[in-house]
Amino acid sequence: MVASVSSIFGLGSPEQYRDHVINLRVGEEIERNDLMRKLVDIQFERNDIDFQRGRFRVRGDVLEIFPASSDAKALRIEFFGDEIDRIREVDALTGEVTADDDFVSIYPATHFMTNDTIRNRAVKTIQAELDEQLKKFEAEGKLLEAQRLKQRTEYDIEMIQEMGFTTGIEIIHDIWMDESQGNHHLRCLISSQTTFNCGR
Repeated sequence: MVASVSSIFGLGSPEQYRDHVINLRVGEEIERNDLMRKLVDIQFERNDIDFQRGRFRVRGDVLEIFPASSDAKALRIEFFGDEIDRIREVDALTGEVTADDDFVSIYPATHFMTNDTIRNRAVKTIQAELDEQLKKFEAEGKLLEAQRLKQRTEYDIEMIQEMGFTTGIEIIHDIWMDESQGNHHLRCLISSQTTFNCGR
């Protein structure tokens, strides 16, 4: 059987995912820049040239969003001042308008959504486990492994603090879900960066 890492370790919290959905309605007052910040918060990336799933772009008073769940449909949000004047579904490739909507929901670009409390707790847990593992490596004379682990994990911590996620975050899934269950998967992360063995 072949399975992805995500399917093995599970997805993120459904509650956190649901809490980060952005709902937009024609006539709603919201500043364009505020909406852009909200999109970044749910892991969308701004790219005005290479328009792909999970990205958005800005053209004057028009904000176009390519939902992560869509293969060809994008959303065009047209502003009049700080008010949403029109919401349209468009072909992401040609820009052709395919439908007009009064209301849309924009779902996060990734399943792993967290709030500040969970993120800060996870970082503390990762840092504590890292310190413990570094001491073990140093005691065993594995200085190269310790250096590699320290560099990679500190990079991951910085990404989590700044962006809310990092590559391979599925491996430490349980840290987000339940602090008491985090140790095995963090050990798996540490092991994968040194010996590529995620056994218990």
